[in-house]
Amino acid sequence: MGQGQDIHARRLLQGSMQDGQWVLLQNCHLGLDFMEELLNTVTCGENTHDNFRCWLTTEEHPKFPINLLQASIKFTNEPPQGVKASLKRTYAGISQEQLDINNLPMWKPMLYSVAFLHTTVQERRKFGPIGWNIPYEFNQADFSATVQFIQSHLDDLDMKKGVSWTTVRYMIGEVQYGGRVTDDYDKRLLNTYAKVWFCESILLDSFNFYTGYKIPKCKTVDDYRISIEALPLQDTPECFGLHANADITYQTNTANEMLATIVNIQPKDSGSSGGETRESVVYNLANDMLEKLPDDYKPHEVKERLRKMGILQPLNIFLRQEIDRMQKVIGEVRVTLKDLKLAIDGTIIMSEKLQDALDNMFNARVPNTWKKISWESSTLGFWFTDLLERNSQFSSWLFERKPCCYWMTGFFNPQGFLTAMRQEITRAHKGWALDAVVLNNEVTKSMKEDINTFPQEGVYIHGLYLDGAGWDRRQCRLAEPTAKVLYTPLPVVHVFAINSDRPRVINVVVVVAVNCNCCDTTAL
Repeated sequence: MGQGQDIHARRLLQGSMQDGQWVLLQNCHLGLDFMEELLNTVTCGENTHDNFRCWLTTEEHPKFPINLLQASIKFTNEPPQGVKASLKRTYAGISQEQLDINNLPMWKPMLYSVAFLHTTVQERRKFGPIGWNIPYEFNQADFSATVQFIQSHLDDLDMKKGVSWTTVRYMIGEVQYGGRVTDDYDKRLLNTYAKVWFCESILLDSFNFYTGYKIPKCKTVDDYRISIEALPLQDTPECFGLHANADITYQTNTANEMLATIVNIQPKDSGSSGGETRESVVYNLANDMLEKLPDDYKPHEVKERLRKMGILQPLNIFLRQEIDRMQKVIGEVRVTLKDLKLAIDGTIIMSEKLQDALDNMFNARVPNTWKKISWESSTLGFWFTDLLERNSQFSSWLFERKPCCYWMTGFFNPQGFLTAMRQEITRAHKGWALDAVVLNNEVTKSMKEDINTFPQEGVYIHGLYLDGAGWDRRQCRLAEPTAKVLYTPLPVVHVFAINSDRPRVINVVVVVAVNCNCCDTTAL
């Protein structure tokens, strides 16, 4: 559908309804205007043949006609979950003829390795950014193209030279599967899989993808399917190269999504068999939030304070932009809460915007109008606490003094803060060009409470967390995450800028001393 296909769809429908044929309309989310007409044509058509069927394929779309969905029988094709289910589906599409198409001993192990890689790249998506920085739509075409390449490569194989594993790894990591990958770190991960799983060692009996996941030595497709049936139903994240904590994140996200769906489909009647009603609960919550909500920023006071601080300094310009955005959030929250109270009292009409705020606040979620102009948060309580803490940082910075340590995650535009800091350092050094000044950082051993002074140059920041890794404060380096600790707080980070055209000599000395501390070259 889409791009003027409505005319052809009408013609096919009329002929098929009379002759009793089946019609398949694909990508119906691209032709939403035709969907209402389709419902009337199918349900109100005269002389419709009993054997006529109309199939539709579509993606999820909020504006898809609900009447058409209710009148339809829904079929969903969910991808298999787990190594066992995915391998079963893959080998269900492999025939014995395809398995016997090549007699070389490396054909079947390489085919199984491609199937396992196909499963892995798909399964990692469920772990979110830890699995892939960007979720990619790997599909059956990638698997088929890779198998076809390996088959062609083995057909033209020179037995004296053997398999060109470098070529195989390049085609998999850069062309077949790697052609979809756009992130540099994701590309590095995919090439690592290709390097480890496509080499001479896969032909050995001792090779394991992971403990318990071997390449079976089988002759028939049925034997492979029997071997796959012996795999465990539940796979640990280590099977995909992840820490065990990744499974906690996945299970938590799945549970939250299910609970959110249950909450969304709950009836939203205002009556109650006992206790407080929805309106009274939200009314009291609105009163409590209005009492704690900070006062509005007065433009003339903000301008006067910035003038005394130096209104043209980059960090002060950044502060003004942040205060403007914070004032917009505070003003929207105040107006919404006051109007919501009036609507509950019956003074004004309950609009769609206020109804959304009422429903979300009752479920401890952030109203959509607030979320659009602010930040993401799991619950309304966390969001409102963030608002108070963010405003506290801006207010103390404006009316008292610059913070010794900035709460980095409390900014609307953290990148703008780093850019402003880089500009200030550039201005402080004569002869430095902004284009040649690059950011650098050093993770200290101190926490926020230990910082009482300003750095000689740059800024101290806090509030950063590590996801998928731990931090060794003594050695100041990354470490394996602690079991059941999903997010590790980083100590205070000293962020500064250096001139890339004139690198610091001290950095070279430190690197030489660290790398060569076992020989006399440390004197360098």
